[in-house]
Amino acid sequence: MVDYVNLDYRPSENDLIAMYYVEISPDCKDLEHASEEIAKESSIGTWTEIATLSTEIAGRLKPSTFYIDPENNIIKIAYTKELFEAYNLPQILSAIAGNIYGMKVLKSLRLLDINFPKDIIRAYKGPKFGIEGIKKLTEVNGRPLLGTIVKPKVGLNEFEHANICGEAWIGGLDIVKDDENLTSMVFNKFEKRISETLKIRDKVENETGERKFYMPNITAPLSTMKKRADFVIENGGEYVMVDIVTIGFSALQELREYLDDKDAIIHAHRAMHAAFTRNKRHGMTMLILAKLMRLIGMDQLHTGTIIGKMEGAKNEVLEINKVITERKIKNNNMTTLNQDWRDIKPVLPVASGGLSPLHIPELIETLGKNMVYQFGGGCHGHPDGTKAGAKAIRQATEAVLEGYDLKEYAMKNVELARAIEKWG
Repeated sequence: MVDYVNLDYRPSENDLIAMYYVEISPDCKDLEHASEEIAKESSIGTWTEIATLSTEIAGRLKPSTFYIDPENNIIKIAYTKELFEAYNLPQILSAIAGNIYGMKVLKSLRLLDINFPKDIIRAYKGPKFGIEGIKKLTEVNGRPLLGTIVKPKVGLNEFEHANICGEAWIGGLDIVKDDENLTSMVFNKFEKRISETLKIRDKVENETGERKFYMPNITAPLSTMKKRADFVIENGGEYVMVDIVTIGFSALQELREYLDDKDAIIHAHRAMHAAFTRNKRHGMTMLILAKLMRLIGMDQLHTGTIIGKMEGAKNEVLEINKVITERKIKNNNMTTLNQDWRDIKPVLPVASGGLSPLHIPELIETLGKNMVYQFGGGCHGHPDGTKAGAKAIRQATEAVLEGYDLKEYAMKNVELARAIEKWG
């Protein structure tokens, strides 16, 4: 009989370590029993002893549950790298986050963290641009990148959309982004929207002397995404946006490869992530998703705001931002080994969701300046419209960076004053 629990086992650099929160069902004896079943089902075993499982296979490939914390329902399992096809993220997840969720011995299961072995990390290119590449392209240093999302999410035609982008850029924002459910609609066709919006971008750049950027949503079946990415690049766009969860991990991997020799930053929107990350007792953490996006090679990623309308606690968001921005993650509470990202570039975190100009002091104090801050309703909801909303956002940022209180700075900046009147 194969034993999948070995509390004396010490993981090596060739192991993938998965950390789980486990709640057992009445069908399960205890946490050790659950650990056996999880390790078995996610690797070489099944529900009964089988004649085809040789001693040689078991000795070479069986995982080991090396940590069990009954008080907090936490277990850690070490899997040898040979169980995984390194550059095949769907296969890796099918093992450590696959059938195990449906097992009767478990009431709830949450994948908390993954520590990847070096050989798996080396199989991935990571971001092409990352933080430094984005800074170089945008020519924005010493402050956050500031952006908006065109609102309403859908309903505007191509010309209305382009004009709103122009208002935001003229007002001082760097970036305008499509929303997650705007692709190519009967009332707003993708190609026409891109060409009209980029025409206005060029016009605004000439008027302001600042670089301006548009993030069109290319989310679609993979073959269509490739065509849309090509169209954006051919028309002078530098960014594409994808809904990373709904298009799937294999599509993301192939899209990243397809864009490798093209100059396009990939902006990752996490729409639908909360379907499996929000329940603190089941599913997986946003931390996991963030690590996977750094491996695959997203340049920017929505990670949370701490404040605003979207769920996400301060410590959680800060931990995620740390994991996607630092080169080497030292021993922490989640895993037992240091995570060395080697040549995997850092990802630029994005905060978006229910933000107004009044949030900027807290955002910069808590999350810092190596960020993209995006304001949807907090821009277009300004009493005097989109252009004034963009000005108020830029003014609030300048106030913080120059050491002024927002109300003090608003005495000479009417757009910020009007924002304070509405949201203060």
